[in-house]
Amino acid sequence: MGSVKKKRLRKIAKHKRRKQLKANRHKNK
Repeated sequence: MGSVKKKRLRKIAKHKRRKQLKANRHKNK
C-alpha cells in the first residue's frame, strides 16, 4: 500500500509542476 501512496503523490506533484509552468509562461508574456 505504501508504494501506491507514493505513486499517487508523484502524480499530484507532476500536476502541480505543470500548473506552475503554465503560470510562469503567462507571466513571461
